[in-house]
Amino acid sequence: MAAKTSPHLTNSEAAEFLRLSPRTLEKLRVIGGGPPFKKFGRRVLYSLVDVELWANRRSFDNTSQAN
Repeated sequence: MAAKTSPHLTNSEAAEFLRLSPRTLEKLRVIGGGPPFKKFGRRVLYSLVDVELWANRRSFDNTSQAN
């Protein structure tokens, strides 16, 4: 996991934080629907704040709301 002072996560760190596979985040970058990300050349980074906000927006009371 990234140092707690780092405001950015790599793909692997963000996936670990969200308990998803890194491949899932890669797919979400292509099809959309994942957390916002930043590109620095070929490097992809996620803001910890953005990842937390994205995860919090995915809270539902029942399965019919998840659509």
